[in-house]
Amino acid sequence: MRRTTTLIVIHALALALAVLLPTSASATSPYAPLDRPGPKLTVPSATLKAALQCHGDFARSPLQPVLLNPATGVTVDENFSWNYERAFALQKRPWCTVDIPAHTLGDIQVSGEYLVHAIRAMRAKSTRDIAVLGHSQGGMSMRWALRFWPDTRPMVDDVIGMAPSNHGTTVLPSCVVGLTSCLPAVWQQLDEAEFIKALNSRAETFKGISYTQIYTRTDEVVQPTSSSALTTGEGAITNVATQDVCPLNLYEHLMVGTIDATAYGLAMDALNHAGPAKPSRISPSVCLQLYQPGVNPLNVQTYLKVLSGAPGLISVPLPNINLVGVTMVPREPALRCYTKAAGC
Repeated sequence: MRRTTTLIVIHALALALAVLLPTSASATSPYAPLDRPGPKLTVPSATLKAALQCHGDFARSPLQPVLLNPATGVTVDENFSWNYERAFALQKRPWCTVDIPAHTLGDIQVSGEYLVHAIRAMRAKSTRDIAVLGHSQGGMSMRWALRFWPDTRPMVDDVIGMAPSNHGTTVLPSCVVGLTSCLPAVWQQLDEAEFIKALNSRAETFKGISYTQIYTRTDEVVQPTSSSALTTGEGAITNVATQDVCPLNLYEHLMVGTIDATAYGLAMDALNHAGPAKPSRISPSVCLQLYQPGVNPLNVQTYLKVLSGAPGLISVPLPNINLVGVTMVPREPALRCYTKAAGC
């Protein structure tokens, strides 16, 4: 009887530990609680307003409005004016662009404030929750706003990332503390960056939001390609490679967010249905398309937009040198106090 009683006590203690352990681990996290209100924005209000440009009828359109968020090294105009903007205009879908400063090569924590303002302003204009669609860094950085400004979460229905750097990358070995200087956003997208750890702390996704994370197995920038995937939290998630839809698709990191018809089809599926994209709904005909809707390969302006983004893109992997006038730094920018469990 005494042995039986002892075993019962041991099992009861084990059960109690199993229940309490996740709570204890969460309580000891060095990062901010998920539900703590976000800090006041430090970027001047007039600057934030000027950075947001919107198009279409937000009050009457039955289509979900989309915020376009650019990749590292390019402006939103260079990234989207010759593809997604044209496609959305033809659809008569309302959309906005956010002009992230410094070719998105500056501190992503500052970029996050632009996104917080953009989400709030777009939702105020619209009769429904919005979607945020981004390429590379732009597919990841909107999650900074959702992580540290909880009031934005009920305003967003879809988060669509194309080759997003959600967990950083291992292919930028030129950035070494004490040896080289790199651009702030480059430091922050290394796989071991403090920024990446804070971004993914406690939960990667949130209830009520659908996450469609589109990547390509030929990606030469975000490595490993599994870094694009999201797995934790209460959001509805689809992680999908373009090759899951079109096995012979060869479009790489830059193309997947600009001309790839397969990625476009997945993005549209997420926008036009409840929940994240479902690869099974994508028509096999996209595999025969060289360009997504909106792209005109015969228009010289298309090539001029691509070329105008080259200096910023070339600056990303180069230590100690940049071609766009953005200040380089010897280490990753320090995390802001609002990211910490202790707060400011």
